[in-house]
Amino acid sequence: MPLNLSPSEQLAYTTVRIECDTVNGQATGTGFYFAFCRSQNGFVPAIVTNRHVVAGSSSGRIHIHLAQTPDAAPTTHNAFDVPDFEKYWIGHPDSQVDLCVMPIAPLLHFSEQKGQKLFFIPLDRQLIPTKDDLTNLMAIEEVVMVGYPNGIWDHVNNMPVFRRGITATHPNTDYCGRKEFMIDAACFPGSSGSPVLLYNSGNYSDRMGNTIIGTRIKLLGVLYAGPQHTATGEITIANVPTASKPVAISRIPNNLGIIIKAERLMEFDPILAKLTGNAPGA
Repeated sequence: MPLNLSPSEQLAYTTVRIECDTVNGQATGTGFYFAFCRSQNGFVPAIVTNRHVVAGSSSGRIHIHLAQTPDAAPTTHNAFDVPDFEKYWIGHPDSQVDLCVMPIAPLLHFSEQKGQKLFFIPLDRQLIPTKDDLTNLMAIEEVVMVGYPNGIWDHVNNMPVFRRGITATHPNTDYCGRKEFMIDAACFPGSSGSPVLLYNSGNYSDRMGNTIIGTRIKLLGVLYAGPQHTATGEITIANVPTASKPVAISRIPNNLGIIIKAERLMEFDPILAKLTGNAPGA
């Protein structure tokens, strides 16, 4: 890890822009690197995103930084084209949970054989809040989302976009009975799969209002959906009482996002512990 990167700068290297080729054209989404536990002596590096991001993709593309000197941030990156993209993703064991992962060890080995070393900073289970962490959170906390809204990115430097917001429901409560919560932030297409982090730099307050000096970073969850309004725009067919006629309808995000709680990532561990190498290049 470069010695001259601040915690916020490091977060810029935790995500990856996912490009999917489908019958309807190219779609983009966000993924992030996560170090899943395999044993006490190792881990499985993988990319996490939503199932719906890669569903129906015939091929895909990810851009990963190339490591430079040990004490400097990377300045170049490679694009990896993956045929049959969807088949390399492992879905969450609960089909109702919109998450999937792709182990990237084969990509690392492939690059090493070419004399290149990939650079990324994975999130890990140490960043997932414990029950005590969640209990001590306030109902309103500042959050940061890292990703590629509407596919926007710095294509020259392979950098994502940071968005800020607040929790809209308490992260310690299961929204509508599911292991989810809501945030109030600008959540646009392309942001699906973005990590949502509690990020406080310098100081923060606990639920009793006490000021604590220090930096706090926790992975609260993964964006996957959001309620939307409709307005004039895209043409579709809508039934009316006496006839069917073209009506212009467009879906507009209302700055609310639904987040899958980070604890659900741990449910991939048993699957990845039995990993047999069914990944790109394996």
